[in-house]
Amino acid sequence: MRDQLRGCIKINAKGRDIYGFINHIHDSRISCFSQYVKKDCFCAEIYRRDLRRLSELAAEHGLELTSYEYDTLSAEVIRRRRRFGIVIGIVLVLAASLYFSGVVVTIDIEGNESVSDEVILAALSEMDVRPGTPFGQIDYISCENRLQLMVDGVSWAGMHRTGHRLVVQVTEVVEKPEMLRERIPCNLVAAKEAEITYTTVLDGQLMHKVGDYVMQGDLLVSGVTSDETGHTTLHHAMGTITGIYRDEALFSGEYEKERLTPTGRSETRRRLRLFSLDIPLSPGRNGYELRRVRSVQEPLKMFGRTLPISITRNEYTELSRDVTVLSRDELRSELMQKVFLYEKNFLPECEILSREITENEKDGTLTLSVAYRLEGDITSQMEILVK
Repeated sequence: MRDQLRGCIKINAKGRDIYGFINHIHDSRISCFSQYVKKDCFCAEIYRRDLRRLSELAAEHGLELTSYEYDTLSAEVIRRRRRFGIVIGIVLVLAASLYFSGVVVTIDIEGNESVSDEVILAALSEMDVRPGTPFGQIDYISCENRLQLMVDGVSWAGMHRTGHRLVVQVTEVVEKPEMLRERIPCNLVAAKEAEITYTTVLDGQLMHKVGDYVMQGDLLVSGVTSDETGHTTLHHAMGTITGIYRDEALFSGEYEKERLTPTGRSETRRRLRLFSLDIPLSPGRNGYELRRVRSVQEPLKMFGRTLPISITRNEYTELSRDVTVLSRDELRSELMQKVFLYEKNFLPECEILSREITENEKDGTLTLSVAYRLEGDITSQMEILVK
């Protein structure tokens, strides 16, 4: 290890006055080891610091001196001493290590289930506790107490430091379970005008049979029953009544419409996110008046841990306002797409027996009127009000 720091050099000295040179080395107290004489050449190893003095002695005795330095840590440092990028990099790494050792790098929240991490982090941010905050500026007791007051649903909070992490442990309030009255007396009435196709009653008295035609609001299953003695019982009517009914939906669109279309120009700009700082890496600003932005954030990781440093890449696509005139087929295709989405989102539990589409064109607008013949559940609960 000592040779790695001092640097070790092998020398070869040739000439007539070799032994006088060797005696002079010993008199000068120069550290010389692994020395031997072979023919008219003196070989040895010395420390780097003695090379200059040894060169002067060799010149005094008229010897030809050659040297070779072994690969050591100090030799590598000297060879690279003018590579300022490496020096700057080492300085930055040391400065970053020193900086990160004293500030909050990540905040880990433990013990929360119903309260989200975002709510707790927002409350901590209002207390000036966020990634980048020096640990020495955090009043742990005050923050713990304020966190319980600021966040609904937190009954206890504790904070402690683990390395560069701030660990926040919370205990949530155990809410009293809500007592739901699931057996409230009610009737089942018709939500739509329909022809009944199927009935099944779990509780209550069926008022209509299959094949009956009912109007909206008609009583289907009664939650009030009476026995032979005249005793009346209230029930929570339950059952499934399906029927065939009709429904209608309108979908309209204009032939001539202003739309935003890509011009073909695009630009990518990057930003450095350091804790709460947002540092632009690309000069200037994006000059597109109308644009579509796609952002991709790439966090930096070290030893498997995500650092509060990330590179955000924003991809800008320029748009322009264009007035597009659609043909009848193109507009009809767009409206049929709306019809498909309507059926997928609003009629998923119904069986579509038939669909009749009527087209109406007026003042540059095409309207599709869709008449449905559907089969599905037609029941709706109506509470029985009792004193």
